[in-house]
Amino acid sequence: MQKTRAGLTPSLIAIVGFLTVCPVVMLLLGSFSEGLDAFGTFTLSKYVKAYTDPAFAEILFNTAVFTIGSAIVSTLLALFLAYLNTRTNIPFKFMFRIISLIPMMIPHILFAVSWVLLLNPSNGMINLFLRQVFGWEGAAFSIYTLQGMILVEGLLDLPIAYLVIAPAMSAFDVALEESSKVCGASNLRTLFRVTLPVLRPAILAAATLVIVRSLASFAVPSVIGMPGRIYVLATHIYRVVATGYVTDYGLAAAVGMSALAASITLIFLYRHLTREGEKYVTISSRGYRPTVIDLKGGRYPLFGIVALLSFVLIVLPVLVLFYTSVVPYSMVPSAKAFAMMSWKHWIAVLKDPVSLLSLKNSLYLGIGGATLGIILSFFVAYVIVKVRSKASGFLESLSFLSFSFPGIVVGIGFMWFFVRTPLYATIWALLIGYIATYLPYGIRPLTSAFVQIHSHLEESSRVCGGGALYTMRRIVIPLLVPGIVSGWILMATMFVRELSLSVVLSRPGTEVLAVQILRFSEDGLWGRLSALGIIMIFISTALVTIVSGIGQKLTKVDK
Repeated sequence: MQKTRAGLTPSLIAIVGFLTVCPVVMLLLGSFSEGLDAFGTFTLSKYVKAYTDPAFAEILFNTAVFTIGSAIVSTLLALFLAYLNTRTNIPFKFMFRIISLIPMMIPHILFAVSWVLLLNPSNGMINLFLRQVFGWEGAAFSIYTLQGMILVEGLLDLPIAYLVIAPAMSAFDVALEESSKVCGASNLRTLFRVTLPVLRPAILAAATLVIVRSLASFAVPSVIGMPGRIYVLATHIYRVVATGYVTDYGLAAAVGMSALAASITLIFLYRHLTREGEKYVTISSRGYRPTVIDLKGGRYPLFGIVALLSFVLIVLPVLVLFYTSVVPYSMVPSAKAFAMMSWKHWIAVLKDPVSLLSLKNSLYLGIGGATLGIILSFFVAYVIVKVRSKASGFLESLSFLSFSFPGIVVGIGFMWFFVRTPLYATIWALLIGYIATYLPYGIRPLTSAFVQIHSHLEESSRVCGGGALYTMRRIVIPLLVPGIVSGWILMATMFVRELSLSVVLSRPGTEVLAVQILRFSEDGLWGRLSALGIIMIFISTALVTIVSGIGQKLTKVDK
């Protein structure tokens, strides 16, 4: 068994190394090359052209404001929700779990589109309503601003910040807060002078993680920023590779190197901050219980705020998309609008060959890709947890490296590689790119599950004559079903909704749902976009429901 483990590690390092290091190396080489047809011809001209562009300073400024602003919005909202959930007697706390999980099921591009449908200056439903009812001229609101981008991205990244802050908030020892109150401090003063300072590493870690995700974000900058001519690094790279007569992949690679360097630096900062959080552990003995603050008359008003936030994050995007998919054009809900409803846009989408092909490709990538990804994640997690060696530690670091890679940057790196292989312009290129980008989403839940399985169980099987494969099949895998299901669901939903890497690697014949939705957005076909978006949400929900049900049945059978 030990020999099998030892032999498995180098093979996995080679596979994971190819998936994570290959695009970075190709990106670096490509940034010093003249172009795809002149690869290897060393030049610094791409860096000179990229960083002497007069518009580049403004792009960097927009990127900094966008990412930091989104982090502030997400972190403040996450702090507010985490405090209410763990420190107060607010009713209906089950809603906090909904807020933290369900928004991750709604593709970011659809969430951004729903806000465009509400607040775009020409025919956004809210602006139309204000014109018709109050007679306002022009647009009262415009989503096509940097502030609009920050608001939408901040709401999208709220679940990420909440999942980092809430566990730290719930692990806060009652003794520290009680000591503050004994000294005469109010609840509010205790919060600002005791609770928040101790939680500083978790808060900074959440903000850093949101900055990383917003730096890699493409949906919001493309759907909201580009129509308003507000460009960040991701959309600047997209413009370089998607517009103009001749695509300059060398220039895109040079710009991508700055985004990659910033993202990797932030990930190292995040890991440092999470390690720093261990110094602030306050639960150290039995009898721990979290402090619960009585909100008294503020319970239901605060619950109303949480309910409104849940509506904005979960219900509103779906309602807006469905409504837009059944009306002939953008219009305020009214008796006339309801009378004009039809399935015209749905029929058009279901008869559109490219939309049907994108649906087929996304299903293939979601189901087949997640299955291959979770198999690889299983073996990687097994080596990380069960093989205690420097090689397994290196594999762990290597496997989580791709978490810091912006999707569009990884896409440029893989483009330099795939163009020299038969994989170029095939669905296999997307499959490899997806697994490389989202491998950590499969490894993380499986690593946690493996930690719970004591090595004595495997040793007992071997003592009774069970071989390595028999032990894996009859002992280990049945106990890992919850982790396998969680990892598969995460990877499948990410694959179905993936946009940033797809816009670079997809070619005619390999379109996916998110790319087709982006095309509809660029063409202003909001009805068709909304119909296809609802189909995408339905597919993601169906995959989660079916696989979760299968996982529960398997768990019951094993028990």
